[in-house]
Amino acid sequence: MVLTIIVIAIIAIIAIFLITMYNGLVKLRNWVQEAWSQIDVQLKRRHDLIPNLVNTVKGYAEHERETLESVVEARSQLVNGTPQERIDADNQIEGALKSVFALSESYPDLKANQNFLNLQEELTTTENKVAYSRQLYNKTVADYNIKLQSFPTNILAGMFNFKQEDLLSVPEEDREVPDVSF
Repeated sequence: MVLTIIVIAIIAIIAIFLITMYNGLVKLRNWVQEAWSQIDVQLKRRHDLIPNLVNTVKGYAEHERETLESVVEARSQLVNGTPQERIDADNQIEGALKSVFALSESYPDLKANQNFLNLQEELTTTENKVAYSRQLYNKTVADYNIKLQSFPTNILAGMFNFKQEDLLSVPEEDREVPDVSF
């Protein structure tokens, strides 16, 4: 009788241990998805702001068509694709927006336009939120991947087909230090 109780207790402890590990993996996987959805929300916000910005700039800089078309083209790529493809499109938009803001330097009336200034401020705020969301996503993915690779969770993760997630990376051209001279 005592032996039966000990065996049942050991089986119960092992079952509780496995359930806890499995639930931990599920929780981390859902946090990764939630972190990505935060990035997605910010990208959508940026996506919605861009047409207003382009239309505002068009009124002042009609002959800068190539710059504005690159922003619109990058914007259209932002809504489709895998997370990494969307982040790549986001990086293209970031570069294109820098060109638009640099363009404003050549047009004093545009630079002083309150609508343009408001859009610029909103985009700057959105850029900061995107950057924060990327950091949160990478931290969450790192925690999840560490859990997947750690013993004994890696055994359970393999049995239930949990897959590692990719970290978001910075494009090579953004790694270069800008040349600042006075």
